[in-house]
Amino acid sequence: MTPSTGKTRFIFLFIFLLPAFLFSQIYERDYNRPQNDIMPYPANITVYRGFPFVFNPSVSVGVDRGAPEKLTRAVKEFTDRINAKTGFKITPGFSNQESAEEKGIIIKFGKEETVKTVNDETYGIEVSQDRIILKSNTDIGAMRGLETILQLIKFSNDKYYIPALKISDYPRFPWRGLMIDACRHFVPLDVVKRNIDGMAAMKLNVLHWHLSENQGFRVECRTFPKLHELGSDGDYYTQEQVKEIIQYANERGIRVVPEFDIPGHSTAWFVGYPEFASAPGPYEIERHYGVFDPCFNPTKEETYEFFDKFFGEMSQLFNDEYIHIGGDENEGKHWDENPQIQEFKKQKGFATNHELQAYFNSRIQKILEKHRKKMIGWDEILSEDLPKDIVIHSWRGKDAMVKAAKLGFASILSSGYYIDLCQSVFDHYYNDPLPKGLPLTTDEEKMILGGEATMWAELVSAETVDSRIWPRAAAIAEVLWSGIKSFSNDSLENKFILIKRLDNVSNVLDETGLRHKSNRKQMLERISVMPDAVEKILSVWEPLKYYNRHKYTKYSQSTPLNRAVDIAVPDAPLSFEFSYLVGRIVTGKASKEEIESGIKTIKELEKTCGEYLREKQNGNIEETEILAEKTKGLCSVISGLLYCLQNKTRYGEESVNFDYYRQPSAELELTLVNPAEELYKFIERRGHIK
Repeated sequence: MTPSTGKTRFIFLFIFLLPAFLFSQIYERDYNRPQNDIMPYPANITVYRGFPFVFNPSVSVGVDRGAPEKLTRAVKEFTDRINAKTGFKITPGFSNQESAEEKGIIIKFGKEETVKTVNDETYGIEVSQDRIILKSNTDIGAMRGLETILQLIKFSNDKYYIPALKISDYPRFPWRGLMIDACRHFVPLDVVKRNIDGMAAMKLNVLHWHLSENQGFRVECRTFPKLHELGSDGDYYTQEQVKEIIQYANERGIRVVPEFDIPGHSTAWFVGYPEFASAPGPYEIERHYGVFDPCFNPTKEETYEFFDKFFGEMSQLFNDEYIHIGGDENEGKHWDENPQIQEFKKQKGFATNHELQAYFNSRIQKILEKHRKKMIGWDEILSEDLPKDIVIHSWRGKDAMVKAAKLGFASILSSGYYIDLCQSVFDHYYNDPLPKGLPLTTDEEKMILGGEATMWAELVSAETVDSRIWPRAAAIAEVLWSGIKSFSNDSLENKFILIKRLDNVSNVLDETGLRHKSNRKQMLERISVMPDAVEKILSVWEPLKYYNRHKYTKYSQSTPLNRAVDIAVPDAPLSFEFSYLVGRIVTGKASKEEIESGIKTIKELEKTCGEYLREKQNGNIEETEILAEKTKGLCSVISGLLYCLQNKTRYGEESVNFDYYRQPSAELELTLVNPAEELYKFIERRGHIK
């Protein structure tokens, strides 16, 4: 071999091996664990140091011939989303199962499955340089795998790629739901659809559709038309629209479980049919929120004749095996005030209203059974005498779920998953339906079917509902699909990882058509000509949690939901970053560079607040000015504390009135306060406070 030949071969090898070296550097520099990008986290994943699969215009996507309609639809949408992300034009086709040389994205499935309570959703993915092979036992499993592939796509070095890896994935629980309340505020059809797309992306598989309430009855009922004609203000779903939603959801492997809340939460029913109520009418749609007295009369046979016809019609409309009857928060005031009902209780030997409601539930259950449906209800319906095919939906705590399982009832958990309460995402993420130490046997644990995130609609509109659900519901989806895995403790580092993962998944959800980001942007532009400044200010403010907003405003259906508090998100991003920094400072882990970066960030926020306050002509609304003033003041304190820490000097102020900053403003809380006070006390302990 001549020297020149050797040199040529060296150059060839260098050029050939360079991509492998570059991509290996990407793993080390950019993201060493690609599964961190995926929500829900896969059950099993192995990452290899081989050549990645690189996307280009020649990549093919093939699915087995004879694939059912919902899988071919999913494959087309899958390729459309890849094209939108990469800018390529990839066209789906059929794969040739006989060819071992086939390249591209190959999708193989076993059989078609109808959407039901328990589906086989397992799938496997193998990624190599030449091909991505997705295998599943069912078309629904294949659809779950497609969503994972979309999340695996990374961009670096001007390339879209997926690292070489192998995934074996399956759900932890069969019931992984999202409840959407369409009653307090109506949720239009297109909003329901795009949230179904978000559910599919996060592998949620049950849309629990809350359709009757004190504030509205939302489904066309042809047998009793005054239900929707008089009880909805004209905001209801026609039966054709209901069928459209069911089909849309089923095509994505998602069940639709309707809820008709009885015997309480039922004022809207009685606007058209007061004869079935426990107290005389007339009735009007309730405009405000709370727990109200109207409820069905459980002693009249006419009540059950009414429900026989009603559920007969709804059973034909909704194809799921379950109908949710609510059953919660019936305080029985109208029962207590009705002599006829009290006499009925005596005749039946009922000592309590709970026993009377158990009687009512039993009658309803028999009606549902007649129409080939199973009953699910909130945990108030729990009674030993009910048939064991009933599902108990626990909202008041895990104790009810445990009790149900011990009595032989299947149950699902929503306690701790009330995303409308604007709690921290960590409160949801570290809330496991089956934590260690739960007093259940192995067989009793099998009765826990899963859980549901709940989106009650007192304080959301069609414009804000997306941003209240997403991306935080993705954290709940992960708990229900695979558990919290390696993020199993709530250390500051793991919380930081979770927040960054949610940032990533927020972009994924945006690609599905959800408007959790774009609607907020539009709202910001409406309240100020300095929307970027307001957004930055709101990055350290969170809506009041639980039901504390109601202390300041008497909300009704007509109250506008277009204020700063409706734009702010429950997990203020900049507040968390600062909290993370303080955590590292007090544990001695923070570097000089991190502290310098923190000072820079806080000073930039302080500057933004100052600029916003100086521009009085910009149409600032008064409450945003208050937010800016408080933020500016606390930022000044924080930057002084960080400067003191950095330079080992004494902090000049004798004390800081943190309670002033902690007081809510505009129904928001300044979430910089607690970490700022923690930093202050840390510096004080070191003797650097004047």
